[in-house]
Amino acid sequence: ARFTSCFSFPTGSLLLAVHFYSLPRAVPLIPSTALGVLLLLLSAFLAYAGIRRSPRNASLLLPLCLTISAFWCGYGVTFILAGQGVLGNAGDLRDAVVPGLATFTLALFLVAVVGLLCREPVLALISGATCLASAHDLATRHSRALGSSAVACNYLIVCLVGGYFALGRILYFLTRGKVALPGTDLAKKKGREQTQAAGGSTNPFAATGLILNMLSAGVFGCRLLGITNKLFMGQVPWLWAAGTYQIGICILSYRAMDVLMATSFGFTSILKFAGGYCLLYPVWQPEEPSFPTLFLVVFSILFAVLALFLSLRSPLDGLYLLVYVASCLALACHPRGFFASGPQGMAVAVFVASALVALIHLYNVRAGAKIPPGKRNGAVKALLARSSFLKLREGPDLHAPYLGYSKYANAEALAFACSVLASSALTASGDPQAPLATVVIPWVVVAGGILKLLGGSVAFARGKTLESSAFILYSVMWIIWGLARYGGLYGTARSFHSAVGIAAFMLFNGFIVFCTLFLNITWFFYSLTFMLVALSFFLDAIHALPTGYDMAATLSFGLVSFYCFLSALSNGIFEGPCLPMGGPIVQLSGVRGGTSKCLHLPARKASSVKRIADILRSGGTCGIPTDTVYVLVAACNRPDAVEKAHRSKRQAQDRPMSLWISSLKQLEPAKHLFTPLLWDFMEAAWPSPISLVVPRGEWVDFLGMKDSAKYVGTPQSVAIRIPDCSVTTHLIDLVGPIVVTSANPTGEADTTHHNQVYAKLGDKVDAVLCDGPSPENIASTVVDCTKIDSGNIGFFRVGLVPKSQVKFTWILLLFPFSTK
Repeated sequence: ARFTSCFSFPTGSLLLAVHFYSLPRAVPLIPSTALGVLLLLLSAFLAYAGIRRSPRNASLLLPLCLTISAFWCGYGVTFILAGQGVLGNAGDLRDAVVPGLATFTLALFLVAVVGLLCREPVLALISGATCLASAHDLATRHSRALGSSAVACNYLIVCLVGGYFALGRILYFLTRGKVALPGTDLAKKKGREQTQAAGGSTNPFAATGLILNMLSAGVFGCRLLGITNKLFMGQVPWLWAAGTYQIGICILSYRAMDVLMATSFGFTSILKFAGGYCLLYPVWQPEEPSFPTLFLVVFSILFAVLALFLSLRSPLDGLYLLVYVASCLALACHPRGFFASGPQGMAVAVFVASALVALIHLYNVRAGAKIPPGKRNGAVKALLARSSFLKLREGPDLHAPYLGYSKYANAEALAFACSVLASSALTASGDPQAPLATVVIPWVVVAGGILKLLGGSVAFARGKTLESSAFILYSVMWIIWGLARYGGLYGTARSFHSAVGIAAFMLFNGFIVFCTLFLNITWFFYSLTFMLVALSFFLDAIHALPTGYDMAATLSFGLVSFYCFLSALSNGIFEGPCLPMGGPIVQLSGVRGGTSKCLHLPARKASSVKRIADILRSGGTCGIPTDTVYVLVAACNRPDAVEKAHRSKRQAQDRPMSLWISSLKQLEPAKHLFTPLLWDFMEAAWPSPISLVVPRGEWVDFLGMKDSAKYVGTPQSVAIRIPDCSVTTHLIDLVGPIVVTSANPTGEADTTHHNQVYAKLGDKVDAVLCDGPSPENIASTVVDCTKIDSGNIGFFRVGLVPKSQVKFTWILLLFPFSTK
């Protein structure tokens, strides 16, 4: 991943340079299909490189990688269509590529300008040269007399500058930062960027999402302005590439803890897939598809609500979303939808607004002095501060998950909004003989299916098992039913098989309805009303659907979903339950329905490690990450804590607790109590996932264990280890030697995620240091060193480190000459 972007820039540019250089020939050097496939592969590499660079370093490399990746993705699919003869003549190819070229010419120009202003000349030069290449390519589509040599020359410049950038990054990596070519050291301003990140919550992915909005708007705006002659399937690659990338931006925005912008990008991605569907429909039907008016009105209401909440953080972004409110209303007023001049005019407005806001976001992410409209509105914040009812949520608990620490913000607002959209789309009345003629599939499949599946996945990552199960089940139902009913697979006939499948979904949902009795009132009605919707599907399948029942069921589900959407947004923005979800209907002892009392602290923060150390010194027990699996620890010098840890996990007598240190310096005062061979073996084996069982002796007293010594090891031996984990060793440096046991009841599987620590041990653990999934799913290797002086070592357990590696270390220790 370190050099993916470095090699992708020059490689893709070289391919395009060769293509345009050989374009005047009768047979180009690189066939269009092969060029398209290669561009798709390189676009995937660039996207991966941009994501890998993401929040750790706010360089312009992130938006540049993602922007060029989206450009090459859409361009590559267009080349494939041309190579396969789908774009049969030059006019079709021109109308297909011009909207994308025009959009990315402006987008790359914005990136280049910001690069120059923020003193990133190499990235600015790459962006500027690619911008000029796109501009020349755009010009040649209108006048063949200009030739393609200028396009090839500009891509050659990108290739050379990209090669320089790649060389600089390789030298920087190989020399570990000692050698860096001018303009290629992306980490030298890291301190200032981290300070900016600590002082504000700027989303580094927002600019790319706005550029993707420009791309979709450019397709329809070019038709209104007469730049293209028609709307047809050749422009679908741009729309669906923008939609696909924007779903990715939505996920990354949740990773950046920006709920509101992530939700807005989820909304706009739906419009992109719907636009592509409309352009694709005339391929098999001569007429244009029709739009469900009610859906678009509901969509505009959701955009308006989101704009209201977003304006509390940034008035500029809130005003920007109002453009989409007007765009949805324009679509609702015209039966022809995207083919009408009104929505196309709004597309031009979206294009201009997206370009301006994208420029501000690009500058604010990278620059030290931010443009004021991009910051939180101080006047609104001061106004809300006077209210006793509405108070903005701030601080470390802004995105507090249900259980544990999560790397994603709450996505429930998007999931509930998608339920509103999917249910409103079902109210559309279409022709059963031509179900595809009404634009319903994008709303049901993309909104109700794909985006709800995204919400379920994020909910699972945040520890919400029941909610994630419901979202995932409902998403599968929407996808299957949407494709079957509105994709022409269902037809006018009904079958027993359809009824059986729907009944199976109802059975699963019945279990979810039962479980929500123990969650809260709102979730109970949400799952219950979905049961009513599924029942309407079932009754329709067996020809027993009462008149008006399906409309009443979908409207009920939509209203409950809308309340959940408002509740998720308001409770995420304001402190306290402004729109409460309610308590559990049935409360049972032993069933925890709320947040835990156990602290969950992110391991990436030094302040969290210090707080865990304070808890351990005060006699608490904590779950922490290691180089293997999660463990439960207590301070050696706190016998009460060691005894508590021993009791909390029902420690078996044949599995004694072990001892961990951060360095052999902690054993230096007792070095004379260890044999030289054992001491040398400890130096050679650590730090690593290797636990050494050594003879018990007076050295234990040097660690201040006192009364806690009886819980550690056996009367004859003690297992000791130095972990190969910087977080763990830093914690031991703060606390001193710690007593360790696995973070699970005896006999159960090892704990491999911070959410599992509390799930398995409950309130018996005082805090959890959260670091997501464990780096390994296997525990440490336990080596018997009690007879090491006789030349023998044994194995109590073979874990992460194999026997061969341990024995090799042992042989090197005995025969050091063998290493020469």
